[in-house]
Amino acid sequence: MKTIKGPGIFLAQFMGDQAPFNNLKSICLWAESLGFRGVQIPSWDPRCIDLQKAAESKTYADEIRGTVEDCGLRITELSTHLQGQLVAVHPAYDELFDGFAPDSVRGNRKARTEWAVQQLKYAAKASRNLGLDAHATFSGALLWHTVYPWPQRPAGLVDTGFTELANRWKPILDVFDENGVDLCYEIHPGEDLHDGVSYEMFLDKVNQHPRACLLYDPSHFILQCLDYLSYIDHYHERIRMFHVKDAEFNPTGKQGVYGGYQGWVERAGRFRSLGDGQVDFGAVFSKLTQYNYSGWAVMEWECALKHPEDGAAEGAVFIRDHIIRVTEKAFDDFAGTGSDEKFNRKVLGLD
Repeated sequence: MKTIKGPGIFLAQFMGDQAPFNNLKSICLWAESLGFRGVQIPSWDPRCIDLQKAAESKTYADEIRGTVEDCGLRITELSTHLQGQLVAVHPAYDELFDGFAPDSVRGNRKARTEWAVQQLKYAAKASRNLGLDAHATFSGALLWHTVYPWPQRPAGLVDTGFTELANRWKPILDVFDENGVDLCYEIHPGEDLHDGVSYEMFLDKVNQHPRACLLYDPSHFILQCLDYLSYIDHYHERIRMFHVKDAEFNPTGKQGVYGGYQGWVERAGRFRSLGDGQVDFGAVFSKLTQYNYSGWAVMEWECALKHPEDGAAEGAVFIRDHIIRVTEKAFDDFAGTGSDEKFNRKVLGLD
């Protein structure tokens, strides 16, 4: 077994225009002061990184890594959540998701997709240049508008959708393979890869691609009423990343999973700061440790109630206290009597 690395923090929700959140060095110093040991970097935020430059220049990548390490931290992974979303967008969502893309490709679906695909390929090369072996993203969605099928889905629709999704991602996965980096999909409502069954359909379409891996985040499974512990049993061999994020689901006689179009505070299902929700993180860390997960435990802060800086300060301690330093010996070694084949046969009554 291996000890999980951490605590790490995903910087996306903390970046801002005011110090210390407005550049990579200052936010890293802030994170280190709270007790974090690693940072997950949003690749779309120019205050953190120039993704293309990191892909094309090992010197620049070394400078980025040096900035982080000079602050006493390590880069855990890069993220292309926003760019990955744009690899597959149903036209109904064009206007909403155009904001994730640069001005030059907005309003041009083909150009936007091509830009997103290139961003993912840059991310594979940048990850390699930074010495990373895993990367976070979203799958995008062509079928999400049919998730609750009324009217019923036409025969073959799901197969066609996943065939197209796989055709878009297979060349990207191959680039990640060439660069020795696992591409980890965050299984998430709003994405075509939103639970275990949809992930398996995608795996089938990409021929069980070895780089089509998983970012595990139990908060999204709380909101779907999915067994987030059993999920680890099913998919631990593919889990390469871990977002430590809490959530709660409190259905009423008026609303349930779908939330009744309410804001986050009023929804039956909502994300919470670590320790304030319903995820059994003791069991989660135990299962991941049991299955030899050796990646980072990275806090992703999303809470409708608590101030983010309080959530971060509490989160560093929370993750540190949940990481299990694995044992190097069995607890009952003291009672061992020694063994060899002759002795074992004697115990079994065979001699």
